Amino acid sequence: MSIIEKLFGGGAPAGDEPSSEAGTIRKIARELGNLEPARAREFAAFAFILSRVAHSDLDISEEEVRAMEEIVRSWGGLPEEQAALVVQIAKHQNILFGGTDNFIVTREFNQKASREQKIRLMHCIFAVSAADDSISAVEEGSIAQIARELGFTHTEMVAIRSLYSDKRAVLRSEQEQDGRNS
Repeated sequence: MSIIEKLFGGGAPAGDEPSSEAGTIRKIARELGNLEPARAREFAAFAFILSRVAHSDLDISEEEVRAMEEIVRSWGGLPEEQAALVVQIAKHQNILFGGTDNFIVTREFNQKASREQKIRLMHCIFAVSAADDSISAVEEGSIAQIARELGFTHTEMVAIRSLYSDKRAVLRSEQEQDGRNS
């Protein structure tokens, strides 16, 4: 079963009793059933990649959740409620299966997305990681990995990252040290 099927209502393995959390995710997924399947897959992959970055430091802050919801809403013109549902599903799936599915989902997005969509995604993942006013070194590492998986060169990734320099924790630390040494 692919992560996309998991995100949008794949059943539990035979013999497994669904946990209340898994049941909640399935219920939410059923509510998204009115989306056209290809569009649902796009949203699922996009939201999962956003949550991948947010969860890379093992903490998805409320600011990051709100940023993901706004980005998913504006990405595809979803109503606020549906965007929140997509983000919640992606967040839970990333927490549960991120370690094994991160590459698979990003590869699928890479195969289907246009270059413009990939560039837009890169800006979105930087925005999510900066939502709590700091892009950690761990988040930067995750973003660099995603950039490679999407076919960006290091130079291209750095060009996008430069737009978010004021939020980079690693630069803040260097500036603080320089200020103390002056």
